Amino acid sequence: MGLFSQAAFYTTVNHLKDLPQHGGREVAFVGRSNAGKSSAINTLANHVRLAYTSKTPGRTQHLNYFSLGDNNFLVDLPGYGYAKVPPDVQRHWEQLLGEYLQTREELAGLHILLTKSDKLSRQQATLTLNRIKSHLAEHFPQCTVQLFSSLKKIGMEEAEGVISGWFTAEQNSKL
Repeated sequence: MGLFSQAAFYTTVNHLKDLPQHGGREVAFVGRSNAGKSSAINTLANHVRLAYTSKTPGRTQHLNYFSLGDNNFLVDLPGYGYAKVPPDVQRHWEQLLGEYLQTREELAGLHILLTKSDKLSRQQATLTLNRIKSHLAEHFPQCTVQLFSSLKKIGMEEAEGVISGWFTAEQNSKL
């Protein structure tokens, strides 16, 4: 059984004061609006409607928590960029995400998936991946990036391996 096989919706949060006190670890998915984060979660969990998807950018407007069992959680973060929302909502998202990413002690890792990679040629995808890996290594070494496609099921094993490794490392450090 894989890490995501028992994934289930846990809660949704719109204010930091409402963050769950579960005592476990979290891995967050971040990306632009309409980039396919929710579809990636559904693909990893092999579940069609675990995370809500839409063609309309900005549908994920809160921090959506999914339990993976063993006190491990996946967090689908609101996207940025394309969502057409009022300026006050945009400011709220920026504050919520900024504080979450900077202060959440339970956050074990931040995973960047280059979703929809099947829309690029192999050369374009490789160049993009290498450029982002280089940038992350220099500025954000705690982050990972990989190619992913929900449509063609590309990158599923690698994503699960990286995320599982973060949870395992966190559990081993507590022993």
